[in-house]
Amino acid sequence: MQHMPNAIQLTDLSRDDLVELYAYPMEPSTPYVRVNFVTSIDGAVTVDGRSGGLGTPADKQVFGLLRDLADVVLVGAGTVRAENYGAAHTDSELRARLHRAGRGGDADGTPPRIAVVTARAALDPELKLFTDTGPRPLVLTTSVAPANRVERLRDAGAEVIVISEQLGTADSIREELDKLGLRRVLCEGGPSLFGEFIAAGAVDDLCLTISPQLVAGSEGRIAVSPKAAPTPMTPRHLLLDTDGTILTRWERAHTRG
Repeated sequence: MQHMPNAIQLTDLSRDDLVELYAYPMEPSTPYVRVNFVTSIDGAVTVDGRSGGLGTPADKQVFGLLRDLADVVLVGAGTVRAENYGAAHTDSELRARLHRAGRGGDADGTPPRIAVVTARAALDPELKLFTDTGPRPLVLTTSVAPANRVERLRDAGAEVIVISEQLGTADSIREELDKLGLRRVLCEGGPSLFGEFIAAGAVDDLCLTISPQLVAGSEGRIAVSPKAAPTPMTPRHLLLDTDGTILTRWERAHTRG
């Protein structure tokens, strides 16, 4: 029988404690996919189309740490547009320290890359993603994407990788990231991309924040796909902040031995 771990007060934990709680497996040989989402108590994934309305100080703290720990931030084009994504700005000292310990990061403290999934290269080159200072963004697209869009994104500084005629499955996305040595994957949505990874059995880890508010409205859920794909998950930790925020981490049941 699976039991939820005892709740831990976030204020009792140091930065190093949090690093240990959220660390990726040591030297993953294949991409390890972690997904990060925040929802309201009643399950809303956004407020007026953006997740920012659900954010709390604790969620922002963990959001930043998860980026510190990742090699790449994977996100769908719709989320990039809705949230006005820029480059990932992380703690350079922590990333250098993680690298020295063999836990990821970067020798020079460089932030993780942003990788955007878009079937038709439907991104405006004027987006903050392409104008913000940071590592070169990666765009994963298909051969049906209009050539002029692809060239505009390349001219804007993106590395564009064409996967196939149709936007690849989660496995093909993982294969492309693996070729680039990007194995600590942090997926920040949206719900369709998350649903694709669930359907493919490719989600290793979910970090889910429950924001202490009710939203109602017609907001969607954190994952959607044409068919249900039940995936057993093991609870790893549950953290509580003083404002009622609940931070949970779930790992795919067979991920660890």
